[in-house]
Amino acid sequence: MDTILIKTAQLLLSLSILVVLHELGHFMFARLFKTRVEKFYLFFNPWFSLFKVQKGETEYGIGWLPLGGYVKISGMMDESMDKEAMKLPPQPYEFRSKPAWQRLLIMLGGVLMNFLFAMLIYIGIMYAWGEEFLPTENVVYGIQVDEVGKQVGFQNGDKILTLDNQYIENFGKVLPTIVLDDIKTVQVERNGQKIDVEISSADLALLLKSKSPISKKTFYCKGGKG
Repeated sequence: MDTILIKTAQLLLSLSILVVLHELGHFMFARLFKTRVEKFYLFFNPWFSLFKVQKGETEYGIGWLPLGGYVKISGMMDESMDKEAMKLPPQPYEFRSKPAWQRLLIMLGGVLMNFLFAMLIYIGIMYAWGEEFLPTENVVYGIQVDEVGKQVGFQNGDKILTLDNQYIENFGKVLPTIVLDDIKTVQVERNGQKIDVEISSADLALLLKSKSPISKKTFYCKGGKG
């Protein structure tokens, strides 16, 4: 029972954050262009509100129906549904009196805010945990190749050094780089000697025709320390 309550609370908290940020995007652009915002609500409030407070021209509140949220912007038909008000001349503070580019930004504000929030989360994750991969230099026992790899010119035990004399730090990106960047030569260490494996157009065609040309079916770590 406690687990269900915790999960429900987590879901509501997550939804609340997303809703508030989305509506905040609309709200900020509306205020930036001096458009009146009559209401700013987390969750919907048919018939009554759990909480509400009036500050300036805007009523801030929390509804009881957790299916989203809304901002009521003066002069926006899809928000206010006030048909009588629409019959009156547009007022300077109303949405409908603003230039088209401002109306567009007000409508897109929520999406833009969600996008920026997603980018911020991604940056935070990458900063905290980074990207995990196997360094190419740590594949100390070389590679194991299948028939396609052998036709291209590689052998079991080859140690990848560079691609067109450029070092690739992430071993998982070696094969994609060969296929996608039109690599001409791959420098490998074979039996203690540095050897250039030439990659022709026919070789690239073989790699592209294989079932998983950018997976580790053609190249995979024979042994190494991650």
